[in-house]
Amino acid sequence: MSSIKRFLGQTAIYGVTTVVSRLFNFILTPLFTDVFQPGVYGIFTKMYASASMINAILAFGMESTFFRYLNKHEDKKQEVYNNTFFCVALIATLFLISGIIFSSPIAAYFASGPEEMADYKKYVHYFVWLLFIDAICVIPFAKVRADGRPMRYSLIKFLNIGSFIGFNLLFLFGVPAIIKFGGPIGEWLGLWYRTEWVGYVFISNLIASVLTLILLLPELMKLQFKFDKELFGKMVSYSWPVLVANLSFVVNENLDKMIITQLGVSEYNLGIYGAVCKIAVFLSLFITAFRLGAEPFFFSHAKSANAKQTYAMILNYFVITLAVIFVGLIANIDILKYFIDREYWVGLNAVPFLLLGYVFLGIYVNLSIWYKLSDQTKFGLYISVVGAITTIVLNIVLVPKYGYMGSAWVSMLAYFVMMLISYILGQKHYPIPYDLKRMLAYLLVSAVLVVLSFWVFNRNIYIGNALLLIFLAGVVYFEKDQLKLILKKR
Repeated sequence: MSSIKRFLGQTAIYGVTTVVSRLFNFILTPLFTDVFQPGVYGIFTKMYASASMINAILAFGMESTFFRYLNKHEDKKQEVYNNTFFCVALIATLFLISGIIFSSPIAAYFASGPEEMADYKKYVHYFVWLLFIDAICVIPFAKVRADGRPMRYSLIKFLNIGSFIGFNLLFLFGVPAIIKFGGPIGEWLGLWYRTEWVGYVFISNLIASVLTLILLLPELMKLQFKFDKELFGKMVSYSWPVLVANLSFVVNENLDKMIITQLGVSEYNLGIYGAVCKIAVFLSLFITAFRLGAEPFFFSHAKSANAKQTYAMILNYFVITLAVIFVGLIANIDILKYFIDREYWVGLNAVPFLLLGYVFLGIYVNLSIWYKLSDQTKFGLYISVVGAITTIVLNIVLVPKYGYMGSAWVSMLAYFVMMLISYILGQKHYPIPYDLKRMLAYLLVSAVLVVLSFWVFNRNIYIGNALLLIFLAGVVYFEKDQLKLILKKR
């Protein structure tokens, strides 16, 4: 089997896992937006946005470092595993202790008033433990991927999301039904159960993370209490720019949701923005699936004679797929909108800009392999800092005037800037023969079709899907020869 087919096979498994898991998770969105008012849903949005930033810090960029050094030092695979895990575990433990000690001031930062302090302190405790456990799972999960076991990865992820959904349904619908039915159990539940309390979502997530940790015990048991100091120094030098880059990426992704209320947007409108962002997540699913399969493949394939040609081909078809998904989601947005409550539909105009931002992000994720393979992770730091500064400055400028629409525009522009800088620097320091004209053509055509579908034809689902079919036919026509060549390779 060719390397491309192996890559496609593993990415397909990760893709199915990611899409199905997120789709199951997405089922909760209409339930959440139905149970919780926009102001309450704003709490949900704000807490998870903050958690994303902390996740990046706790992982310390060690996931990418693990893959890089696993292939760079094939004679020290156990040491690489030990070093990366214990680094993340130490940082996570320090965070856990600090989070518990300083839970009150952290809660005061999030709470809108003294009356919310008790609840927010509970939320902080839940998230501190949740983030600690998730951090402990990062390197064992990476080991599963590095060992070429996508099915095991998929099983654990499915069980995680299944338990998260199950406990949410229990807390939000099952317990109220039991209370309504009455009896001794119903009476006991009625003594402590709180209607429309968002804390139950966080408790469900914590339970799911504990289950994941238990399922990863076989990987944890393979750790050895050995530490290679010299190797660790090199790994940290590689890793900390990746950390800053990942952190800056999370800033670009979530800062708007964290500071938008300080810039004059109400909790109500934050809830609307957070809900419509869930629709744009459909494109993010594909990017996540690609990254899960691509990162270990890119590192393991780096020594091949035709590596750069392979990377160029992968980006070409990655861009085509992004463009097709972009057009397809907009063509069917009047179906997708039913995943959120009618009250949130006022925010749908932000979705095309959020989706285009994800297109740029996906291309950047693919392009970023150049500085990881050439051990020049400092460039990832520089690019991401520029993106973060762009996000911060433009949010301050645009959000007070344009509200959450300004945030959507900023997200799109920040990812475009990062993508452009990465391409220019990559071609200078680690040139890869990308077919730039072809990729630009697909991106421009998809953008035109989106404008026609969403604004000119006012989201008409029939016209939108007709445009999608025309686009697909064009892709098949122009790519048929290359696709046949790839499929014939063994």
